[in-house]
Amino acid sequence: MSWRERLQHGLVIPAHPLCLTAGRGFDEPNQRALTRYYIDSGAGGIAVGVHTTQFTIRDPQHNLLKPVLQFAAEEARNSDTILVAGACGPTAQAVKEAELAASLGYHCALVSLSALKHATIPEMIEHLREIGRVLPVFGFYLQPAVGGRALPYEFWRGAAELESLIAIKMAPFNRYQTLDVVRAVAESGRASEIALYTGNDDNIVADLLTPFTIAGTTLRICGGLLGQWSVGTRSAVQLLNRVHQGENHSLLLALGVQLTDLNAALFDAANHFHGCIAGIHEVLVRQGRMATRACLDPNEDLSPGQLEEIDRVMAAYPHLLD
Repeated sequence: MSWRERLQHGLVIPAHPLCLTAGRGFDEPNQRALTRYYIDSGAGGIAVGVHTTQFTIRDPQHNLLKPVLQFAAEEARNSDTILVAGACGPTAQAVKEAELAASLGYHCALVSLSALKHATIPEMIEHLREIGRVLPVFGFYLQPAVGGRALPYEFWRGAAELESLIAIKMAPFNRYQTLDVVRAVAESGRASEIALYTGNDDNIVADLLTPFTIAGTTLRICGGLLGQWSVGTRSAVQLLNRVHQGENHSLLLALGVQLTDLNAALFDAANHFHGCIAGIHEVLVRQGRMATRACLDPNEDLSPGQLEEIDRVMAAYPHLLD
């Protein structure tokens, strides 16, 4: 099966965090080990250089984009892991990042439109088109609470017509906006060519179980590209297999409620997701996979009360964590 066929079938794709030392230096040994954990857990892909990896890796004072992409690619070299690279910034920057990823063996680019907050719909579609000349495009609807922008149906309808668009991560954390994407793909005539992935960490299982029948076409969200799945990755693989095997929906939906509760603590939903990356780090530190929960930005840490919530959900749902 080709990598595109596997992507269409549906995979667990964790969003890869950034490992730092206690002094906020880059921790290469743990970074490589974390990649191996995802591969050994059965993840079908990894997404690197994305929001969970911290967009600030691109800042000149850090200059970590290339090593982070490179080390993940090296660890995945002898596997069939699909490599997804984040591509950010204005068009020239995003194209350059896609070129770097392509040179390192990445399969596709997850394109953030956060830097195009005032661009028109035609300008954003042209942005995707230019990146698509370098690598196949994995579209990305990022929730506004963490830097995204509202992307209407008209944008997704135009984007779906691009042959280079092969998948979409839907992460607006909003049912109406998620439906905009699904409807656009259904009405584009390319439903069989564009893989739909949930990025709605608050609604993972329901997304995976729901058949969307629109304009005579039934679409399914086949997998997930998720920050939540950067922890408990082996459990996530088992969950997705159960969905694909058609297990009882009531049992899976009950598990989905637990996963949403777990995610609320990790992603700091009570504080508008301020501590979402630090929350992921905290779990990985407790599991011995990271040395510190520190982020590149010293001001980015857990919110008041978040640590206690993480204590609660880790005790309540050990079966969702490896």
